[in-house]
Amino acid sequence: MTSPLSHSLPRWLGWIGLCLLIALAAFVTSGMGPFPIPYETIWRIWISPLDPSAAQGIDDTTRYIAIHVRLARVCLALVVGSALALAGAVYQGVLLNPLADPFTLGISAGAAFGASLCIILGWGGTLLGNVNPLPAAAFAGALGALYLVYMLGRMDGRLHATTLVLAGIVVSTFLSAWISLLKSLNEDSVSTIVFWILGSFSGKSWTQVAVVLPYLILGGTAILYYARELDILSLGDIQAQQLGVDVARVRFHLLLAASLITAAAVAVSGIIGFVGLVTPHLVRLAIGPRHRKLLPAVLLGGGLLVLLSDTLARSALPNGEEIPVGVVTAILGGPFFCFLLMHRKKYLQL
Repeated sequence: MTSPLSHSLPRWLGWIGLCLLIALAAFVTSGMGPFPIPYETIWRIWISPLDPSAAQGIDDTTRYIAIHVRLARVCLALVVGSALALAGAVYQGVLLNPLADPFTLGISAGAAFGASLCIILGWGGTLLGNVNPLPAAAFAGALGALYLVYMLGRMDGRLHATTLVLAGIVVSTFLSAWISLLKSLNEDSVSTIVFWILGSFSGKSWTQVAVVLPYLILGGTAILYYARELDILSLGDIQAQQLGVDVARVRFHLLLAASLITAAAVAVSGIIGFVGLVTPHLVRLAIGPRHRKLLPAVLLGGGLLVLLSDTLARSALPNGEEIPVGVVTAILGGPFFCFLLMHRKKYLQL
């Protein structure tokens, strides 16, 4: 008889390998930048919480840059990528649409509208007390868009996947028009709005990580709790109801959780597209469609994808110039999107 361990060992090796790859990418990324820091010094700083003597002789400037600039940016990229990818897997599972991503329901357009309005009012670079109003405005805009989509998507007191997608397209188009109007009314703020819409981690700190992480933990926990229901929803509403699933309630909870983590991610990083579309399909091709395995793998894979994209965005140009990370993910994701469309019968299955 074959031991169960022989079946689980490759799976665990895959999980360990993915975690080690993320740790290696984070370590390599932390040594890249205009301020040179040897990797030996970075290693000493990283292990200093366990061995305080390891950081002796390292000046405060180097320590600050390594921890509060580069490591904070690495962690933010991982958290934002995980949130967007996890939300994408949920949207594809709930809406039964293999081309759905976190922006299908207009969440990104809502966040962009809130941030653009904040910038136009002159609050984009100011602090109200100890709170930067720009992420708060983006988050409020995302929640407002979600509410509009939810109200438009209800038919006969129930949520329907098709009407939700149509409502999301309507809301997204409507808010995009308002963003264009805001840009035309204030040309001085166009570059700021455009750079925010394209997505960036430049100048971010642990504060932004602390903003997104609670939503990712709470929303991710709720999503993982409904992993079995996500599998059943893929059979269709009628079959899911026959199997005892309260389709309307489960769909609402999943959409709410996915939209909240998307709103939190977009509020601190701007719009980073294609992560929620590409990652679930790549992971699904590798390990299959079962959501109990798929969701944790998507969580890790999304973080790794955004971390690598951000590394490319800030190292591709000379003299310390940065490409918006949303541009990099679009360049990488566009061809993959075309590939999915060309081979939709083989790969676009949930």
